[in-house]
Amino acid sequence: MDPTVLFVPGLRDHVAEHWQTLLEPRVGKSACVPRLGKDNLSVDLWVEALDQAYCAIEGPVVIVAHSAGCVMVAHWAQRFRRCVECALLAAPPDFETPLPAGYPSMESLAANGWTPTPRAPLPFPSVVAASTNDPLGALDRVVVLARQWGSQLVNAGAVGHLNPASGHGEWPMAVTLLETMGVPVRSVALA
Repeated sequence: MDPTVLFVPGLRDHVAEHWQTLLEPRVGKSACVPRLGKDNLSVDLWVEALDQAYCAIEGPVVIVAHSAGCVMVAHWAQRFRRCVECALLAAPPDFETPLPAGYPSMESLAANGWTPTPRAPLPFPSVVAASTNDPLGALDRVVVLARQWGSQLVNAGAVGHLNPASGHGEWPMAVTLLETMGVPVRSVALA
């Protein structure tokens, strides 16, 4: 039985050109954690939304998270012991250092329960795809986080924060990584 891919977005609202949005229709079975809106920073609400999305799935689950979604998965894994085949955690941010303008402050993240970032090993296999020039997470800090989570680290290159703002829509490496995790991904039809 092919797994269901559970997409875990970051805190931003829906973006049609985001690699997760573009990838979702290409996997056989998928679900997405509902976006609660960039102004809703309660980690408890986001983790509960993730767990509800997970519990609505029958059969094996593969998680594909981006940005704050990676940290959300770590919080969720600490609170709920759910069976996950594996997880792709792309461009996790470093919430314990100041983020660029336009992102939540360290104080706001702390007040909403995001910090400290969980550092315990994840109870399922995982891959952290790290950017060498992510403005939301310095590579050396993400390397340490991946090691603490027990994740395999993949250097994604100079891809910024892996979002449309950094020039990324389609992200071919996600397809490659998912296929190594046993998730079939349909090809994009050429126009």
